[in-house]
Amino acid sequence: MILGLEFPPISHTIEWPALFLKDTPFEVNKVVLLMWLSVAIVFAFYLVASRKQKLVPTGIQNVAESAVEFVREGIVMQTMGAQGLGYTPFLLAIFSFVFVCNIWEIIPGAQMPVNARIALPVLMALLVWLIFNFVGIRKQGLFGYFKNMMFPPGVPWPLYILVAPIELVSTIFVRPLSLSVRLFANMLAGHLLLISFAVLSTALFSASALYIGALAPFALLVGLTGFEILVSFLQAYIFTILTAVYIGGAMNPEH
Repeated sequence: MILGLEFPPISHTIEWPALFLKDTPFEVNKVVLLMWLSVAIVFAFYLVASRKQKLVPTGIQNVAESAVEFVREGIVMQTMGAQGLGYTPFLLAIFSFVFVCNIWEIIPGAQMPVNARIALPVLMALLVWLIFNFVGIRKQGLFGYFKNMMFPPGVPWPLYILVAPIELVSTIFVRPLSLSVRLFANMLAGHLLLISFAVLSTALFSASALYIGALAPFALLVGLTGFEILVSFLQAYIFTILTAVYIGGAMNPEH
C-alpha cells in the first residue's frame, strides 16, 4: 500500500469466483462465460456476413471479407503457399477467436482477456501441435517425418549428435510451450498494466489534493488502452501465423 493506494494481488485480477456448478470440475466463472461468448460472437459474425452476399460488399460483409483476405493473403499465401489454402477456414477461425478473446480486456463490464488465463492458450497450442504433427506424419510418413525433423540437410554429420536432440525437443515440446506462454504472458502483462493505472487514477482523482496529479496516470491509462487494442490484434496475428508456419513446415520439409 502506497499513499493510501491498495493494489489487488495478482491472483485477484485473474481468478473469478464460480457462478455455476461451484466446487465441481465443471464450474463456470466469468472467464468461461467470456470464452463461450467469444465462440458465439465469431460464429454469429461469419454466419450473418455470409447471408445475402452482395457483389460489392458493404457493412459486416465487407469486414468479414477483409478478415478472410487478410488471413488468406497475409498469412496462408506468405507461409504455406497455394497448397495451404485449404487451411484458410481453420486459420481464420483461430485468428478471429483469439482476437475476440483478447479484446475483452478493454470492454467495460468484462475487462478481462480470456487468454490471460493459461488454460485456453495451452488448449489451443495443443490443438495446433496435434494438427501439424498429424499433417507431417501423413505427408512424410512416421519415419520420414522424424528423420526430416531431426536431421535437416546441409548440416555436417558430426553435428547431428547435437542438432538432432535439439530439433526433436524444439518441435515436440518447445513449440506448444512457447506458443501458449507467449500469448498468455503478453495478455496478462497488459491486463496488469491497465489495472495498475486504473487503480492509481481512481485513487488520485478521489483525493482532492492530488486531483491534478491524476491527469498523468489517467492519460497513460487511455494511451495504454489504445495500445492494448493493437496488442490484442498483434497477438492473434502472431499465434495464427506461427500456426501456419508449423503446418506449412510439416507439409514441406526442407530439402
